[in-house]
Amino acid sequence: MENTPVEQAAENSTLAERPSIPVSAASALVGDPAQFGRVGEDGTVYVILADGERAVGSYPGKSAEEALAYFVRKFEALASEVALLAARIKSGAMVPSDAAQAVDKLREQVANLNGVGDLATLAVAVDQIPSLIEDHRAAYQERKEVENAIKEAKRAQAVAHKEKIVSEAEELSASENWKVTGERLKVLLDEWKAAPRLDKKTDADLWKRFSSSRNKFDKKRRTHFASLEATQSGVQEKKEAIVKEAELLATSHEWLATAKRFKELMDQWKACGRGKPSVDAKMWARFKAAQDQFFVAKNTDLERRQVSMAANLVKREELITAFEALVPFKDLQSGKRAFRELMDQWQKIGMTERSKRATLDARLAKVEDALDLLEQDHYRRTDPTAIARANDVVQGLITAIENYEKQAAKATAAGDLAKAKVALEAAEARKVWLAEAQKGLSEFKVR
Repeated sequence: MENTPVEQAAENSTLAERPSIPVSAASALVGDPAQFGRVGEDGTVYVILADGERAVGSYPGKSAEEALAYFVRKFEALASEVALLAARIKSGAMVPSDAAQAVDKLREQVANLNGVGDLATLAVAVDQIPSLIEDHRAAYQERKEVENAIKEAKRAQAVAHKEKIVSEAEELSASENWKVTGERLKVLLDEWKAAPRLDKKTDADLWKRFSSSRNKFDKKRRTHFASLEATQSGVQEKKEAIVKEAELLATSHEWLATAKRFKELMDQWKACGRGKPSVDAKMWARFKAAQDQFFVAKNTDLERRQVSMAANLVKREELITAFEALVPFKDLQSGKRAFRELMDQWQKIGMTERSKRATLDARLAKVEDALDLLEQDHYRRTDPTAIARANDVVQGLITAIENYEKQAAKATAAGDLAKAKVALEAAEARKVWLAEAQKGLSEFKVR
């Protein structure tokens, strides 16, 4: 179909003003913006300006190159916005007042940008845009006039189309050919819905005439088909609810519960009875499509998971051997480190068949129990309170032995051999206890 004169004028206007990036905005993106930045030893990124440099931020955990590239991207993104705004203004596609507000926003963004690039050139590019707004204000007005002319032409065409629909409906309102006329009125209704909307009053007036014609025909037909329609309407309503629920369930991933619900919906469908053959056929097609969509997805997921679970089982079987090779643990710290490294790999493995996973989990639990026992023993032997109590016992026995030996020496000097003997026996007994206490103390590890 050939363009109308108004549409051709709009096309010529668009071709004549293709968007282009202004020189300054393009210059800001020429070369490597990274040359306007550097990264300090502490990871701080700086942008180099004409009067010095300014810190723009940091990117923890990344290399200097990655950090610099991150802030370069922020600059490039804003430079692209500047270029895009200028291009939209030149094309006449942007409202001048909106463009002016956008310039103010961009100017503030450039001034406060924490990015790396030629900020001076980018600021110049923003300052050039107001002159573009004025230069292309006439282009915008011309574009709006063309668009309004096209809009008015399309409105006239839509009015004529709806007038034609209404006139035909008014002619058909007196017909008694129920099926043919009813189908034709449905077609006209679809055409009405597909037609563009008009202003509220015009649409309302035309719709009133169209609706009145349809109602006049329907009133006569309802009298004839009242009983049949009542029955079939009830069937259709029930089946429509079933179809809508089925369509909602079509994308469900709750496989077991949804499969059960589809079976229940099928039973409900059969219990509804027969409706209009044409309507029944359409709704059945929708119901069957929703059901097929769900079960195809269910079977595909099952096949995919079976393949994935088989591969994951092999990975777990290989890894459980590495776990078991750690037992017996020789050292708590190295053992915990090795266990954590293996556990990180274990947890990254995807789903495994539950029945086969249980055996592997039981084997892993034994390794964890062995590590727990080692850790409990380690904490028992490094408990500061227990060590302090053991030291107190040892020191107490040493002191007691020294006291008894002094008593024995004093008694011997005084000629009281019996008392000296008792003191020496007490000292010897505590030496035995001391040996046991020192042995127990030696089992502790000093932190």
